[in-house]
Amino acid sequence: MIDVRTLEEVAARTWRGLEEERHGDWLLRAGGGFSGRANSVLVVGQSPGPLPDAVASVSRWYTDRGLPPRAQLPGPAGAADAAFAAAGWTRGEDVLVLTAPLPDRPAPDVPVELSPAPDDAWLAGYRYRGAALPPPARAVLTRAECPMFASVRPAPAPAPPAAVARGAVADGWLVITAVTVAEQFRRHGLARAVMAALAAAGRERGAHSCLLQVSDDNEPALALYARLGFTEHHRYHYRTAPA
Repeated sequence: MIDVRTLEEVAARTWRGLEEERHGDWLLRAGGGFSGRANSVLVVGQSPGPLPDAVASVSRWYTDRGLPPRAQLPGPAGAADAAFAAAGWTRGEDVLVLTAPLPDRPAPDVPVELSPAPDDAWLAGYRYRGAALPPPARAVLTRAECPMFASVRPAPAPAPPAAVARGAVADGWLVITAVTVAEQFRRHGLARAVMAALAAAGRERGAHSCLLQVSDDNEPALALYARLGFTEHHRYHYRTAPA
């Protein structure tokens, strides 16, 4: 079974900051403020020095870029999590990392369009935490090796799609993100359809397994992913420095 650090580093290759820098084994990422993953230090492996000093240097790195200092702490972060807590960094919600094998699945029963880049309609259809996307989003979304953007369109562009999702493959793992279904089209199987289309494309690119991330309070998504065979691999949470 793949370990937490390796899986997190695979996921990090599919959703990247616009600027990245190693800090010991940790990975500093800045992406103009769009998304936690692209704007946090991934805390895995060895710190670059004593933990209090490492926390302070992380804080300076983000402050220098005009971003709130944030850390992503996967699994049982232990001493590292305690060091951020001791410095006054507040803890956020748990995010579940779910995995599943990628067997052959039936083709989606609605037409799904796959594109190597998101158009304006796709971007309008993706509601990040329920809000419209900020300007840096397009650059973050496309900063991966051969990303795929799936959409179900009830009307031609520029009308927003009924459902969207994004996928990228790294080391045999299809990482699915940005699954969004417009409210008026929910409970019609569209999330399942865009995921099935990405799964088929991922298998063509050599993927054997699938990974996705979901907040622990998103009960509808958790129920869907359980029906699709996903199980919890580990969790992570963020810590954010005091203002």
